[in-house]
Amino acid sequence: MGIFGRKTDTDATAATGASPDLAALSGDYTVDPAHTTIGFVARHAMVTNVKGSFQTFEGTLHLDGSDPSKSTASIDVTMDSIDTGNSDRDGHLKSADFFKTDEFPAMTFRSTKAEALGGDDYRITGDLSILGVTKPLAIDLEFNGAAKDPFGNERVGFEGKAEILRSEWGLTWNAALETGGVLVSDKIKLVFDISAIKKA
Repeated sequence: MGIFGRKTDTDATAATGASPDLAALSGDYTVDPAHTTIGFVARHAMVTNVKGSFQTFEGTLHLDGSDPSKSTASIDVTMDSIDTGNSDRDGHLKSADFFKTDEFPAMTFRSTKAEALGGDDYRITGDLSILGVTKPLAIDLEFNGAAKDPFGNERVGFEGKAEILRSEWGLTWNAALETGGVLVSDKIKLVFDISAIKKA
């Protein structure tokens, strides 16, 4: 996933642009659901934002410290776990108007490309599948660092963001407003705050 370029103050880092302990981050990681958020923001009634997240998901990362472009990511999200803080709205989102969770229980992302953009910024591109439709998605990432927690787990963290047009995945339900415009925006912002634990 290319989330390796930790900045240091050493001359070597300044000369090469690489952290001297880059290779130590290489390996396979499991996304920690207890410390990870996979969320979204949608414009509602043209005047405010509704925020939501998914409570159940699993994911894996393979990080290659010597060549970040060889890193990969995989995420599976349980659509029935959607939570916007309003049970009626959540029920509508699970229905045939939106995610059809009975027929399409999962949303998946499989990476196809990872790029270093400079500094702590990276981009991962992959295939996002919703409602049986698969389209490419590019996610911009910022590496937040690496640490060993009190339980001995080696962790890496990063924040990510992306934008999609939901209609491209067949999510077309809407309602017209008397004042003009529509109830739910086509553009959806995706937000990620991820902590992953290195496998032994």
